[in-house]
Amino acid sequence: MRVYLLKRATIVAALCIIAGILAFGVSPAGRAVMAAAVKRDLPIYSVSKDYNVCSLTFDAAWGNEDTQKLIDILGKYKIKATFFVVGQWVDKYPESVKALSDAGHEVMNHSNTHPHMPQLSVSKMIEEIKLCDDKIEKVTGKRPFLFRPPYGDYDDKVVSTLRDQGHYTIQWDVDSLDWKELSAGDITDRVLKKVQPGSIILFHNAAKHTPEALPGLIESLIQKGYKFVPISELIYKDNFTINHAGKQVPNT
Repeated sequence: MRVYLLKRATIVAALCIIAGILAFGVSPAGRAVMAAAVKRDLPIYSVSKDYNVCSLTFDAAWGNEDTQKLIDILGKYKIKATFFVVGQWVDKYPESVKALSDAGHEVMNHSNTHPHMPQLSVSKMIEEIKLCDDKIEKVTGKRPFLFRPPYGDYDDKVVSTLRDQGHYTIQWDVDSLDWKELSAGDITDRVLKKVQPGSIILFHNAAKHTPEALPGLIESLIQKGYKFVPISELIYKDNFTINHAGKQVPNT
C-alpha cells in the first residue's frame, strides 16, 4: 500500500519551478532549472531489462501461517524470491527466517518495528535499519543490503539515509493487492496484466489467497517466457540512474 504525503521539500520544489519559469520562461535554461527542482531521490520500483525477467517479493510483518507453503511452492518451480521481514517478525519466527534462507531465498530488511519511516529522525531510521539487519544476520549469517519501507512510505531523507547505510531502497511496480483478500483468480489476473520485463511484484506473507494464486500465476508467466530472479540479481549495483518513474536504468 503506497502512501503519498506532502513534504516541505515538495513545496520548496514547486517554488523553485515557479522561480525558474519567471526567470527563464520556457528557454532551455528554464527547463533545466525546472528539471532540477522536481528531481527526487527515488527508490527502485522496477528495472530496465530487454528480456522477460521479474522478481517475486514477499513482505513479512505479521502472521506466519503460510511461510512453509510459500517455500514449498517456490521450491517446486525452482524459484528464488526476496522476503522483506520485520525485525519483530524475526524475533517471533526465527525458525521460519532460517528456513527461508536455507531454501535459498533472500531475507532482507523491512525495518525493525514497521513504522512510517519519514516520521522518524535520521538516528531513529538508522536504529530501525541496524536492529533488523542484526537480527537477520544472527539467524541467517547474511547481512541485508536491500530495504523496503513499511507501507511503501518514503521520502528523499529515507532513501538517502538507507544509501548511506549501504542499502538499496526497493519498492514495486506490480501490486498483487493480496492483503485485500482478493480471490486467487483476481490476484492472478491483476499481476499478469501489469508484469513487464524488469518488474518487481509485491506479495505478502500470511495473505489469505496468495498460496492458492501462486502456482497458476507462476505457470502463466513461465509460458510467457519469464525467468524469476531475486532482487539482488535483478537490480544494477552501480553505474545506473533511476528515472522519474522509479525505473532503474543502466548508464550507457
